[in-house]
Amino acid sequence: FYGCSSLTSINIPNGVTSIQESTFSGCTSLSSITLPDSVKSIGYFAFMNCTSLKSIKIPDNVTNIGWWAFSNCKSLTSVTIPERLNNIGAWAFSGCSSLTGFKVSAKNLNYVSVNGVLYNKDKTVIIQYPAKKKDKSYKIPDGVAIIAGDAFKYSANLTSITIPDSVEHIGDSAFYNCASLTSITIPKDVTNIGDQAFRGCISLTEIKVATANSNFVSLNGVLFSKDKTTLICYPAGKKDESYTIPDGVTSIDEAAFWGCTSLTSVTIPDSVTSIDYSAFRGCSNLTRITIPDSVTYIGDSAFYGC
Repeated sequence: FYGCSSLTSINIPNGVTSIQESTFSGCTSLSSITLPDSVKSIGYFAFMNCTSLKSIKIPDNVTNIGWWAFSNCKSLTSVTIPERLNNIGAWAFSGCSSLTGFKVSAKNLNYVSVNGVLYNKDKTVIIQYPAKKKDKSYKIPDGVAIIAGDAFKYSANLTSITIPDSVEHIGDSAFYNCASLTSITIPKDVTNIGDQAFRGCISLTEIKVATANSNFVSLNGVLFSKDKTTLICYPAGKKDESYTIPDGVTSIDEAAFWGCTSLTSVTIPDSVTSIDYSAFRGCSNLTRITIPDSVTYIGDSAFYGC
């Protein structure tokens, strides 16, 4: 369906068993589609960027939804997970900024909805928080070990998210564009924080870390690796106009200062050897920066939008 931008509705005939990879991707005017009960699989990117699609009934016989299948379906308001669905690919509902809740068949053995939030059945993974939920705060339940990539993406109403001590892994872009989030605490057992986990959190003034955490540390609200050699994230909502990166830091991580519009000056110490991809991207008020002799690598778009 290449060039399908004017397609508004379609009925798939009975007998079709699979919606293939990227079949309707980019059909930006598609607002209505009927899938027959014969469909068993929805492939990668199948409905990606179908920005006018408001609702879709996933047939009862569907067992698999591929990666990014409904990503950026910005008008989609609700999703019902049928009984037989046993695999939802990563980022399947990422960027669905109008989503208010998930419903899951009580007979489904793999997934469950808790107040509209999608989890795996044993509630060890939070898969997707509906971006348009009206709650101002959310407490992730005890027992959750993994916050999936993009799990809270575009959840602009949330000012507070409580992460329990059971969490060990925070996925890539997990809190992407949580524009009202002001503060967050990384608990003691978190061993991994994915790339750009806090990108676009323009109100975030500090990232706290439990003192018992052996992998990460916070210095004045800025997130570092425990040994303080990697600066991971400078919160975009901090109001300071200048910042001096501590001596001993060797790496400025991917998107570490992305969107830090209050900063006019950043001092980089001689210990830094690497400035990663988009490190200072969108620092629109940064007027001057000096790259020390020690730096051997500067990633793509490191100063884009400055």
